[in-house]
Amino acid sequence: MKRYEKLAEEIAELIRAGVLAPGQRVPSVRYASRTYGVSPSTVFQAYYLLERRGLIRARARSGYFVCDHVQRQLREPEIGPRASESTEVDVSELVFSVLNSLKDPDCVPLGSAFASPELFPLPRLARSLAKAAREMDPRTVVAYQPSGNPALRRQIALRYRVGGLPLALEELVITNGALEALNLCLQALTEPGDLVAIEAPAFYATLQVLERLKLKAVEIPVHPREGIDLDVLAETLARHPVKACWFMTNFQNPMGASLPEQKKRELVELLHRHRVPLIEDDVYAELYFGAQPPRPAKAFDSEGLVLHCGSFSKSLAPGYRIGWVAAGRYAQKIERLKLMTTLSASIPAQAAIADYLQHGGYERHLRKLRYALEEQQGALLAAVARHFPADTRVTRPAGGYFLWLEFPERVDSLQLFRLALAQGISLAPGPIFSATRRFGSCIRLNYGHPWDERFEAAMATLGRILRSF
Repeated sequence: MKRYEKLAEEIAELIRAGVLAPGQRVPSVRYASRTYGVSPSTVFQAYYLLERRGLIRARARSGYFVCDHVQRQLREPEIGPRASESTEVDVSELVFSVLNSLKDPDCVPLGSAFASPELFPLPRLARSLAKAAREMDPRTVVAYQPSGNPALRRQIALRYRVGGLPLALEELVITNGALEALNLCLQALTEPGDLVAIEAPAFYATLQVLERLKLKAVEIPVHPREGIDLDVLAETLARHPVKACWFMTNFQNPMGASLPEQKKRELVELLHRHRVPLIEDDVYAELYFGAQPPRPAKAFDSEGLVLHCGSFSKSLAPGYRIGWVAAGRYAQKIERLKLMTTLSASIPAQAAIADYLQHGGYERHLRKLRYALEEQQGALLAAVARHFPADTRVTRPAGGYFLWLEFPERVDSLQLFRLALAQGISLAPGPIFSATRRFGSCIRLNYGHPWDERFEAAMATLGRILRSF
């Protein structure tokens, strides 16, 4: 990290922590230069970077000030009540009706589950893909199945090691995206009719997988900042025969919540006591806004009970469908399940990503991506503050690309979804994120797309619709 980037990150942390409040003047260039022991040009570069990230703005002849998009103090949503018993899952029709709305390219994609393709180095990846195809040894089509390309597995293992988590290469299985990894994990751990602890709200794909595998769900409430309620989880494990947990520990979809490190440690200790494995869905881990990456719960697992699932779809290569699972004691079982189902992830796509990780500048790309997402989050929060009713509650995640919004009970989010769709705007209504169709006055919005006039107009339209309830 260059000196100006380091300085920018230090000031960004002060803004995130509230030390520098919205509307407050940041240190002058001269003062910052003297205080941090850097040249004025370094300070200017840092401030330009913070401007591009939407954290500060310049005022003529006055200096730089923290952006006022949080001047109106938006309250965060309240932690939801727990569902008391296990639930049969039946949400697919509702989910498919929402997903169909996203097929129209003219629809403003605030309800999308994906970030904009513009944010990813697809031309550079294409060169890696062409190189992989030219150099591919036909014998590898058989040799790499089903655990995956050795070069790619080594690159993934290296990233774990750099993050402080040594990992045996034999633990890694490459999959067709994270969703296949998560499916294989559930199949390895459960039988039809078994009970799985999930989040509330939970990503709708979680619910669809449980529905397909004929599993029951018990919902654990999620705090908007600190993730799952461990007290409720402990009570649930004591009362119910839970066979597995499926949780997002970092930048949870849809809320954006992350478990603090101590809670991750306590979560793993709790599950160790009950001998219940954890499927850790960590696909947004690279999309953090601070200086330090969040550690996964896997880092505290000494018994091989955490199956850590990741993907390049959210951080690098949407459409390449390359994910993985670090499966602990279950690696061989998952490898055999993959052999009996899809056999192998795409050999050329695996080789392409392995080449990119070695030569393509992945860390540089990730810095740009994180800066863009943080700027876009600020723009969406600013639009919420400008256009939505004053009693709106909204999360403020430290990464990922989703906001979770909670409205008064008079707002029917399914009706809001239909009214917005008629205006060419998609959103994700709360009931698709619950096995019990809860969260009827909540929505998820996506800030993974560069902000422009179209998104601003869409937010103004949503604000007018909300005031009609």
